[in-house]
Amino acid sequence: MANERRPRPAQRTAPQFDVVAIGASAGGVEALHVVVEALPVDFPAAVLVVQHMDPRHRSMLAGLLARRCRLRVKQATNGEPVEVGPVYIAQPGAHLVVRDGHLVLTDTVHVHFSRPSIDRLFESVADAYGDRAISVILSGSGVDGADGTRAVKAKGGTTIAQSPASAAHGGMPQAARATGCVDVTLPLEEIGPAIVNLVAPALGYEDA
Repeated sequence: MANERRPRPAQRTAPQFDVVAIGASAGGVEALHVVVEALPVDFPAAVLVVQHMDPRHRSMLAGLLARRCRLRVKQATNGEPVEVGPVYIAQPGAHLVVRDGHLVLTDTVHVHFSRPSIDRLFESVADAYGDRAISVILSGSGVDGADGTRAVKAKGGTTIAQSPASAAHGGMPQAARATGCVDVTLPLEEIGPAIVNLVAPALGYEDA
């Protein structure tokens, strides 16, 4: 199991990763606000977000995050290309996966009682991007995201978990850590700066 530590910033200035996939559940909306608020307007990677939500209601998450995020935030649509810059939000009731450089929404079976599933997103990102993917597990109950964390790590990607002590609900971060595949565990307020330092050190936070 990984010790709590800060990732060492890379030395090259070119983007080191193409995509950041973030999973959250209970307590995750506020955690997502904190993370995306730290991303600069010229952040050079796509950001994909699965937040567990009630499929019976229209999601307002994209609008809420856009209030504090310098990047464009939008709800993902089926078949659109994955582009650098936007923060894509999974729709309620549909898995969000990446295939051949495009976002795909599917209504296949629930995973760990959830659709969208963090595991499904992380597994597809691992297959599509390999060692140029970052996965992030934020606050939530249950174990969704643990298998996906394994998948990202197995393909050479970098895996981050919110420290359970800083999470409103520590179940998901703890389940991810229990796999032994989490590279770094960080308090919530350090995750956004760490992502920036990993993806594009030239845009990063010297003290992160």
